[in-house]
Amino acid sequence: MLTIGRFAPSPTGPLHFGSLVAATASYLAARQAQGKWLLRIEDIDKPREQSGAANAIIQTLGSYGFEWDGDILYQSQRQDAYRASLAALQTHTYPCTRSRKGLPTLPAIRVRTPDDPICFTDNIQGNYCQRLSRDVGDFVLLRADGLFAYQLAVVVDDAFQGVNQVVRGADLLDNTPRQIWLQQLLGLPQPNYAHVPLVLNEFGQKLSKQNLAPALNTSERLQTLVAALRFLQQPCPDACEFSSLSACWGWAIAHWDMHYLKPSQA
Repeated sequence: MLTIGRFAPSPTGPLHFGSLVAATASYLAARQAQGKWLLRIEDIDKPREQSGAANAIIQTLGSYGFEWDGDILYQSQRQDAYRASLAALQTHTYPCTRSRKGLPTLPAIRVRTPDDPICFTDNIQGNYCQRLSRDVGDFVLLRADGLFAYQLAVVVDDAFQGVNQVVRGADLLDNTPRQIWLQQLLGLPQPNYAHVPLVLNEFGQKLSKQNLAPALNTSERLQTLVAALRFLQQPCPDACEFSSLSACWGWAIAHWDMHYLKPSQA
């Protein structure tokens, strides 16, 4: 079976080092398997989107030597697909008008969750189980503001694109049982999952746009890529031993070994 991986950033700001680590891991896993690597822009949360961020992300990835297969998919252009999937889930969903202040509000659409645990084996983190009804509760698929939720969109798009290998940050580990539940309800295939350790800042917080992580340095790309490989526990030579970014990628694809990565707390 052809391996199909993907990187799916949200355009809420520029890429940072944590983004590079996740993108690198997913890219190497797909390329070493001689598979495809797709780029998807998850731009469904318009209130959080930063103007120009999507183009900046694409340009940064290109400058670091990432090469994606096919056209870039934009979630903002996939509303009909999400609407159809929500309709298919009609017998498993209900409107919810819960308001923190007890004031009238528009309804969100939630999906009912099971009592039985949902378990899967992560290729880095190992066995992981979650009892959705207890640990998460019924979760939102369509927000009260009319925007589709990440959980539904990512499941629909992974199936649409044929993604069968999801390599991403460990902060999304606890989202996976929700996505598996939706895959089961919709009769969609379940990808293989691997959640890489998170890059933390000096305060022990995940590097993120919310925590003001600095944008990726585009003037020292080779050195930064080597740093990402070493964060991923790959025994990478010094940057000075590579003649170019392309040479570094060639080494990384040939030597990629996910077994070096150790489980971490999401």
